[in-house]
Amino acid sequence: MKKRIMILGKIPPPYMGPSIATQIILDSSLKDRFELLHIDTRVNTSLNTMGKFSLVKLFKSVSIWVKMFFAILIKRPSLVVIPISQSTGGYLKDLVFILIAKLTFRKTLIHLRGSNFKNWLNTSSSFTRAFVKTTLKLNNGVIVLGNNLRQLFTGIFSDENIYVCPNGGNYDIPSSVKRIDDVAILYLANLQPSKGIEDVLNAILKLKGSSHSGFRLNVVGTWRSASVEQECKMLVEKNNLPVTFFPAATGKDKFQFLADADIFVFTPREPEGHPWVIVEAMAAGLPIISTDQGAIIESVKNNINGYIVPVGSPDEIADRLSILVTDKDRRVKMAAESRKNYENGFTEEKMVGNLTTIFEKVIG
Repeated sequence: MKKRIMILGKIPPPYMGPSIATQIILDSSLKDRFELLHIDTRVNTSLNTMGKFSLVKLFKSVSIWVKMFFAILIKRPSLVVIPISQSTGGYLKDLVFILIAKLTFRKTLIHLRGSNFKNWLNTSSSFTRAFVKTTLKLNNGVIVLGNNLRQLFTGIFSDENIYVCPNGGNYDIPSSVKRIDDVAILYLANLQPSKGIEDVLNAILKLKGSSHSGFRLNVVGTWRSASVEQECKMLVEKNNLPVTFFPAATGKDKFQFLADADIFVFTPREPEGHPWVIVEAMAAGLPIISTDQGAIIESVKNNINGYIVPVGSPDEIADRLSILVTDKDRRVKMAAESRKNYENGFTEEKMVGNLTTIFEKVIG
């Protein structure tokens, strides 16, 4: 008989890293090894309502807690997996899930899908820090997205109870056309300053200003701010940059953008976990330009399958783009390394294997 695992988490829409992660885990072959019980913790169905209080959302949260409580009583899962937030308000909501599981004598694993945890904790009051650290210890362990993120929980959990499971998925994305002219650069993410969109556009401005030609940038995503959208589009229009904006894409449409690209650029300014777009770009066999945020450096190996540039550095981005735009052989070599890196460590099979090992160890 399969052991039951209760997995809490948001699912799309909206399409963001944590919700995509939950959906991929639920759809994966993990369901062949365990009986998966999902509790949808989503209270937002669009990006526009995120971070805004409403009585409707409060009622939804309470109803989710009640649903979880009765599901545990009826189904008696061996383990409850709880994603945790990186803000005080978010953590307090998550703590209710933890307490429900513990009051019903369930083993719990928390799952951090970002890397801003320590930054948030260090800027909180001493009372909040002590409270969070004490209540986290109620859990049986934590899952992080990369080895370099283990240090976020040093002193809270023992080393043996800090588990690593990178994101992974199965993607059948055709290899991109390796162009000599009209090289296609792709930026695919939510369009906001924290994701580095302005840095990328300024890099394109510098690249064009250095008399480079034969390239274009496709920007795919949802704008989070009308003022940022206006500023970015004015920069493109004023300087006649070879940039085309597209709305957010999912599924086959997103994979087509990846298949049509020659270079992938995603240069976040703020902490990330292990972005799905990086996994997808590796699967598509693309050289990647990114920043050292979260577990990105465990996927993007500098000078091997792409480049790691400093945060907020349009000049550095432009320099690396210049190298890749003009050197087809380097692009092809890095593209092959990206695909190999994906196959070696970031497939669905790798992720399921990691989760299976972790779950079985915690359940005992």
